[in-house]
Amino acid sequence: MAGGHRTMAVTPGRHVLVVAGSDSSGGAGIARDVETIAAFGLRACLAVTAVTVQTHGAVERVEQMPADLIAAQMRAAFAANAIAAVKIGMLGSSDAITAVASVLASRLPLPVLLDPVLASTSGRALLPMDAIDVLKRRLMPLCTLVTPNLPELGLLSGKPAATDEAGIIGQAGSLFESGVPALLVKGGHAGGDRSVDLLLRASAKPSRFEAPRLDVSMRGTGCMLASAIAAGLGLGDDLPTAVGKAKDHVFERLEREGRRTGRPASQVALL
Repeated sequence: MAGGHRTMAVTPGRHVLVVAGSDSSGGAGIARDVETIAAFGLRACLAVTAVTVQTHGAVERVEQMPADLIAAQMRAAFAANAIAAVKIGMLGSSDAITAVASVLASRLPLPVLLDPVLASTSGRALLPMDAIDVLKRRLMPLCTLVTPNLPELGLLSGKPAATDEAGIIGQAGSLFESGVPALLVKGGHAGGDRSVDLLLRASAKPSRFEAPRLDVSMRGTGCMLASAIAAGLGLGDDLPTAVGKAKDHVFERLEREGRRTGRPASQVALL
């Protein structure tokens, strides 16, 4: 990977609107989003979709915000700030999805990044299966980019998780047919000594973003990647550039985590 992304001076007036759930442990969700956006020199404003009780090992409780309250938070954020991009994470219900889509529809064109949070790292479902169709029909076509991992891509396409690039491209095709403009399919759940993310667009060849697969455990990397891409888009980067910078940022954070836990990059095992 390239040398990594360094903390920038704050860009006055530019905000990324984060529409996501809280995480009481601070390891993922809004806490991770805000710190990542700040690292790219932008400010964050918030629409909280759910309050969760979490440790680093499990989600213990989820309280969903009413859909009208989510929409009201979004409208207030747009009224108060110059929104350069929107990052969407956990939504939790069909009503929340519909509310978010309704607000966004009147604000486009605007870079919108959706990290489709369907389950927690510990395996707890965070979006009912019957809401996935609403997500695909109402919200995903409004987004600039959707960032599923391999299990999430399988759930969105109604198929088992893909095991190779041909399977990934085939599953992505069904989502393009529903109006999704671009997908970044994250390869963290795949095997091999390289982690490969595929940027797929209906009218372009796949772009590959590779990094060594580090044996480092860190929660919230999906939130971090999505927020970093949203920040890049908010700063005016094109999609491949924003993805590349975001990948560098996440890789650098993982290296730092390895050093913090006594496993520097030179000694980290490749999976």
